Amino acid sequence: MKRTRRKRAVVLLTAAMLAIGLVGCSPQPNMDGAVARSDGSAGLTPVTVVLDYTPNTNHSGIYVAIDQGYYADEGLDVTVVQPPEDGADALVASGRAEFGISYQDWMANYLGSADPLPVTAVAAIIQHNTSGLISRAGEGITDPLGLEGERYGTLDVATEKAIVRTLVEDAGGEWEKVELVPANSTDEVSGLRAEQFDAVWCFEGWAGQNAKLQGFETDYFAVGALDERFDYYTPVIIANDRFLEEHPDTARAFLAATARGYERAMERPDEAAAILVAAAPEVDPDLAVASQRFLADKYRADAEQWGVFDAERWNAFYGWMNEQGLTERPLPMDAGFTNEYLPR
Repeated sequence: MKRTRRKRAVVLLTAAMLAIGLVGCSPQPNMDGAVARSDGSAGLTPVTVVLDYTPNTNHSGIYVAIDQGYYADEGLDVTVVQPPEDGADALVASGRAEFGISYQDWMANYLGSADPLPVTAVAAIIQHNTSGLISRAGEGITDPLGLEGERYGTLDVATEKAIVRTLVEDAGGEWEKVELVPANSTDEVSGLRAEQFDAVWCFEGWAGQNAKLQGFETDYFAVGALDERFDYYTPVIIANDRFLEEHPDTARAFLAATARGYERAMERPDEAAAILVAAAPEVDPDLAVASQRFLADKYRADAEQWGVFDAERWNAFYGWMNEQGLTERPLPMDAGFTNEYLPR
């Protein structure tokens, strides 16, 4: 759930792009190091999914689909792997994984480059942005203006800092009065407890629930609730463009089974949490249940179906990024996502 891996420098993206040019985009055999897979029966089409981070409740629908045999029902043998150091996006773009987990804001780094990665977002895992800023309760950081004179623990990502700066300034505050310190704690709650920072970005469905389980009182405000331009899609399922072009039926079959997995996770959150923990025993069982219950009505929320993208919301965020000059080249509108492969 945490986004530590997104701190990698632009130079790594450039290196990844160069590597992609050498490797090509033909899908490769499934990778070693799988953290979950379906039964591997003969005759099933192999598909690899690379996570964005360690297994967590953002991924529950995929684990449920494996556990319940939904992928096998669609003729697929799905393997889930954890990401390499340069992340899921580069691996999917290289063709070594057909699908992966990413974020709309992170995708902008390469969609707005001179040499975009050949990947497309094909499903929204969570319909609305459930991230925001968390702080110790009672210290006055209940809105962006409260950051003045306080230490904000930053991931040092340009988009992240621009969002927080915009929120502070739109609230009438002065960005120069916010002290930026590294968000280098192992988790947000531990960092707040140790007073390494006064506020930090987090996902409410994980860090927020973790704080409650620990009895650690916090204040929190959601960035998307304060500015609709920041109600972007995070996380998303991405796919290799060449794979989509050459194997559209396989892509549709994968998303049909995945949608069933997330729908079951919505209906039976405790069961979904148990399936996640069984597949990834390192996940805290109590946190898995709390997080799963929090996300149960947020995977689809007010959308007509799970996974669908709203073009207006997608474009609103990228329009703001263009105004801020956050990418090498302007981000094209209506680029980087599609609803074409979702169940109809």
